[in-house]
Parts: sequence; structure tokens; C-alpha cells
Amino acid sequence: QVQLVESGGGLVQSGGSLRLSCAATGRTFSGSDMGWFRQAPGKEREFVAAIRWNGFGPYYADSVKGRFTISRDNAKNTLYLQMNSLRPEDTAVYYCARRVRGSYFSTLESDFGSWGQGTQVTVSS
Repeated sequence: QVQLVESGGGLVQSGGSLRLSCAATGRTFSGSDMGWFRQAPGKEREFVAAIRWNGFGPYYADSVKGRFTISRDNAKNTLYLQMNSLRPEDTAVYYCARRVRGSYFSTLESDFGSWGQGTQVTVSS
């Protein structure tokens, strides 16, 4: 099973930018739909962005449209999330995952697995 490791989180000022990376091991990355999710303190984990195995899409939560960009480099087995115009409400632990179930693509958390350990993003006001 593929293993995922997130990195790139940190502390930034409101309006700043970060780029998160998700490094994958295993032979199934290039054929897997991938997604980013986040969990803020006291909140449920929520969908942020997703991209199909071949780059089709991408898909974004309304709260990040126009600010975040998801991309992937299958040759490097790496998933990215470029985060611009960050806001304090973006503060959360960010996780990457691959879609492991479901007959058709969806952005449902329940269809994803192989969760990484997460990387903390903190946006100060």
C-alpha cells in the first residue's frame, strides 16, 4: 500500500503563501486519484482539493477556490498544494490521501485512505 508523507507547513502571516508537498512511496501513486484534506481545532476533517490520476479536474472546496492550486508530478510521485492569500481560518493540519474505494471518483473523505501524518499550517492575523 502506498505511504504518504506531507511537508511544507509552517507559520505565515495573513495574505502570505505556502506550498505543501506530499511524497508518496509505492507503485500505485500514478494511477491513484489524490486529495488534500484539513482539520482545524475543534472541527471535523474537511475536503480541500482533489485531482484525478491523470490530472483531470481539479476540484476545490468553495472556501479555497481562487486561492489554492492542487497539482501532481507523477514522475516524482509527489502531490502539491500551492496556498496563496492565506487567511487565519486556513489554520489547520493538512493531510494528503489517495482514493482507495468507490466505483466512481468523488471528494468524499470516506472514499480516501492511506492518510499521511499531516503538516501544520498556522496563519497569523
